[in-house]
Amino acid sequence: MDISILALVGRLEKYKAPVCLFIHNFKVPFDNNQAERDIRMIKVKTKVSSCFRSEDGARDYLKIMSYVGTAHKQGHNAYDAIRKAFSGCPEFIFA
Repeated sequence: MDISILALVGRLEKYKAPVCLFIHNFKVPFDNNQAERDIRMIKVKTKVSSCFRSEDGARDYLKIMSYVGTAHKQGHNAYDAIRKAFSGCPEFIFA
């Protein structure tokens, strides 16, 4: 058996409960497509504008997109989330 397959089997055995959580809790998605879609946005942004002007600019963009994505996943409107963040109440999306 290939060493990488043995490593995979070992990780699956070690993390069996979190890997199989979707079987017991139907709110947990079977796949990680949403996470992949969230990551893809940075790649699209980079392709459209060719690059970010600075590393700080890229970090700021990712912070904003992360906040908006979290708000969306919690059922909040992105515009309202940004408005509340600027008005001093950014943590409302975590309540």
